[in-house]
Amino acid sequence: MNDIFLDVESSISGRRWTGPNISVDRQAEMILQETNFSSAMANVLARLGVEANQVKNYIKPSLRDLMPNPLKILDMEKAASRINIAVNNHERIAIFADYDVDGATSGALLHDWLTQLGNIPTLYVPDRIEEGYGPNIVAMETLANVHDLIICVDCGTLSHETINKITNTDIIILDHHLGGETLPNAYAVVNPNRQDEKGDLYYLCAAGVVFLTLVAANSIRRNNNKSTPDLLNMLDLVALGTVADVAPLIGFNRALVRQGLKVMAKRERIGITALSDIAKMNNAPSPYHLGYLLGPRINAGGRVGKADLGIRLLTCKNFDEANSIADKLNQLNDERRSIEATVQIQALEQVEKMDSNSALAWAAGEGWHPGVVGIVASRIKEITNKPTVVIGLDEHEGKGSGRSISGIDLGSSIATLQRENLIIRGGGHKMAAGLSLEREKLEIAMSRLNELLANQGSKSFQTRELQLDGALSLPAITIELLEQLETAGPFGAGAPGPKFALPFMRITFAKRAGESHLRLRLVDDSGASIDAIAFGAFKSDLGKTLENHKGQIFHVAGRLEIDTWNGRMRPKLNLEDATLIN
Repeated sequence: MNDIFLDVESSISGRRWTGPNISVDRQAEMILQETNFSSAMANVLARLGVEANQVKNYIKPSLRDLMPNPLKILDMEKAASRINIAVNNHERIAIFADYDVDGATSGALLHDWLTQLGNIPTLYVPDRIEEGYGPNIVAMETLANVHDLIICVDCGTLSHETINKITNTDIIILDHHLGGETLPNAYAVVNPNRQDEKGDLYYLCAAGVVFLTLVAANSIRRNNNKSTPDLLNMLDLVALGTVADVAPLIGFNRALVRQGLKVMAKRERIGITALSDIAKMNNAPSPYHLGYLLGPRINAGGRVGKADLGIRLLTCKNFDEANSIADKLNQLNDERRSIEATVQIQALEQVEKMDSNSALAWAAGEGWHPGVVGIVASRIKEITNKPTVVIGLDEHEGKGSGRSISGIDLGSSIATLQRENLIIRGGGHKMAAGLSLEREKLEIAMSRLNELLANQGSKSFQTRELQLDGALSLPAITIELLEQLETAGPFGAGAPGPKFALPFMRITFAKRAGESHLRLRLVDDSGASIDAIAFGAFKSDLGKTLENHKGQIFHVAGRLEIDTWNGRMRPKLNLEDATLIN
């Protein structure tokens, strides 16, 4: 357990501040002895679990060094060989892709590879509302009648009934969702989260699985003196899928995202470039841009619009078409936000009436749009610090989505509900899952899920904490320090970015920005200052307290970043929390 930091038991936003514990301090000291890094950098690396003798490799993750042997994944050789046979024999190939970003990037990646080899595949993305998640019998039978091979990406592992009925064409599944005790009768099921896998690559998203499959396919082609597409130039898709699907940025994923961001910065993929411009991405792409600007817009088609818009954008070769699709996705994203806001208000009202000691936060509402329940679950999870499930109900059934907190495996608990016949369908992974159930089983299913999560220790995680990497004085916050800290990235799920406290700050300027944000200027006793912005500050007591600061002294905390304006760079604080010093 981390130690309380700066004596902050309960901040303005009600969080307990924690700092480096003894083991992190010791590891940071060892890193300082081996490098010339700052103590702040050493603390970040130690918190991320980096050993002193591994710092160099961690700072510069190499695809070559971190690349796992794809053939260690079950069914990989079988799948890669079958795909090559299909290409060599000019077979008709269909790609059945999920409607989210991971499905779109996985499908686009496979489409790019096949197209470069002269085989233009059929792309099929199911409608979220009309067809639901994963392969369905009508779509698969239609595809099977006119194709020799169907490749399901980011779905299929739990689609036993549908896939077992398709006997007139081969089906390959490239997925990452938690597998059941048995597998569907497909030609090959490549999934590091199959029950019979060792689990070393559990953290890959579907785009990562597809990438490794194509690495294996390229290897087979080289051994047979055949041409191979350049997979490195496709890493922008893998990075986008990895970050948007909130896959942990550890191990091989770090190298994939790091290199993928470099590819994306070249602006060579027409669809991503068009969407980046519409989203007003003015800086080099970062995990933030992928997760919060690009990802939601690509997802919008599958949530509230036409399901295949995302994959069409990512495979587009025409500038005018790309701009048109990007504009449509941007409009749909605005629509999604409006629907989401309404559902969130209603869901929160239900959650606030529940037992505060429960291990699970859940809500269900009549007609709630299936395309936003996952996002609302994520928002409520952040507010409650509990695993959260949000369900939209129709006349007979409910369709929902859940999001978990670190340390609690939601996907396995949802799988248990299905084994116990409390839900119709369910699946996912540790941090996210989906489900459908009969209305009459809603209460009993959620009660059982609460029990399963409590058994995992969900209640013990519910004290909201803000983990900090230490405290910094204003003179210590330099561009050089921030550039050094960035080399410990990319940051995201599984590898949170650095956060620091700035003690004993006075506020000399405070002004609202929009409806809920607050711009600030902070000054220390020496007169040194730093600009800050507190996003969403007025959604809690934080905004009001800081706005009416009355010249008082605060400890503040958040993420430091480099602000570039008119070619000039300066440090800036993205303020997340504060506490008043009496």
